[in-house]
Amino acid sequence: MNSIQTSFSVGEVVHHLLFNYRGVVFDVDGCFSGTAEWYDQVAKSRPPKDKPWYHLLVDGALHSTYVAERHLEAASDTGPVNNPLVGTMFERFENGVYVPKIVVN
Repeated sequence: MNSIQTSFSVGEVVHHLLFNYRGVVFDVDGCFSGTAEWYDQVAKSRPPKDKPWYHLLVDGALHSTYVAERHLEAASDTGPVNNPLVGTMFERFENGVYVPKIVVN
């Protein structure tokens, strides 16, 4: 089994280098998993599809985004993220990191 190295994990607060916003990672894809149409319309800088991509809840917004790893860095401000969906995905905020809710099937 191949394992993909990722720079960030679920619950980490990150900063988007191009668009200057913070967010919290709520899911990680080892490689791009969107559609070709989305990539062509949205991913104007053409980040690699074979590297990790992250689903983020955007701080101070009502939405989430899908971002290539190369556009992210660890946030210098590791305070809580203000997004109404945080409570649906995370139990609590502890030591600068969100603790994911445990999902039982």
